Amino acid sequence: MPDALPSEVTVRAPAKINLHLGVGPVRPDGFHPLATAYQAISLFSTVTARPADDWSVTCSAGEGIDVTGVPLDDTNLALRAARLLAEHAGLDHRVALHLDKGIPVAGGLAGGSADGAAALLACDRLWGLGAPMGTLLELAAHLGSDVPFGLVGGSASGHGRGELVSPMADTGRYDWVVLTFDEGMSTPAVYADFDALHEGNGVADPEIPDALVKALAAGDVRALARAVGNDLQPSSLRLRPFLAEPLRAGLDASALAGLVSGSGPTCLFLCEDADHATRVAGALSAYGRAALAHGPVAGATVL
Repeated sequence: MPDALPSEVTVRAPAKINLHLGVGPVRPDGFHPLATAYQAISLFSTVTARPADDWSVTCSAGEGIDVTGVPLDDTNLALRAARLLAEHAGLDHRVALHLDKGIPVAGGLAGGSADGAAALLACDRLWGLGAPMGTLLELAAHLGSDVPFGLVGGSASGHGRGELVSPMADTGRYDWVVLTFDEGMSTPAVYADFDALHEGNGVADPEIPDALVKALAAGDVRALARAVGNDLQPSSLRLRPFLAEPLRAGLDASALAGLVSGSGPTCLFLCEDADHATRVAGALSAYGRAALAHGPVAGATVL
């Protein structure tokens, strides 16, 4: 370990979107096999870790982000990440974590998972561990399906429960309108509805479409627009029928594609460029908070 350890470490981690979310039949352990194409976009939360006499977590948020539902006890994913790393390293160190949320909560953007990834990296640096990325990814997979991607960022494929992450070739920049709402959505409820919809019909093993892989490799935004998809979207729309209106309005406003992000309710609209995204966002402001973002961006990064 280095002689002088930092007094605090702040790490920034990005929101996650699913360019494609393929869902397979439920497994005996209750999870669904996934084949997903992740992209990290320029909505960020930060986690600051400081040495402390006891474990704690506090939270603040950017404008328009409601954090009343964020747990501040041992169930918080960032705090769980810090404890897991300490246990793995055989340390009795404790930290005070502060989360500054720039990613909407319970919106299908993996904000909690970003916090977990950021906390792992922040504590690794705070304690001078220098853990290999492979070790951090293994620990991240224990915390949740989307946490490993929070470390990797960029564009990547996800398999298993989504935790087996591999970078994907991507030569483009993609401009998005991210439409968020006041009320979040329960991921377990969406998956339960997916199971009910497909009961008795069989579900094929999921795959990432070749057309999407080729579109990213070529940096072709229009080809990507034709290839995006989300197997959970029908269930999200069944549970929240209102989402059909903004999805239709975004397309009417000339977005190249519109889809629900993950389990929802956040809606994503792919645009030609930043100017086009600004125009589309203006047409959607009556439905929710329309933020501009671009991807791919880097994963968890020490500031």
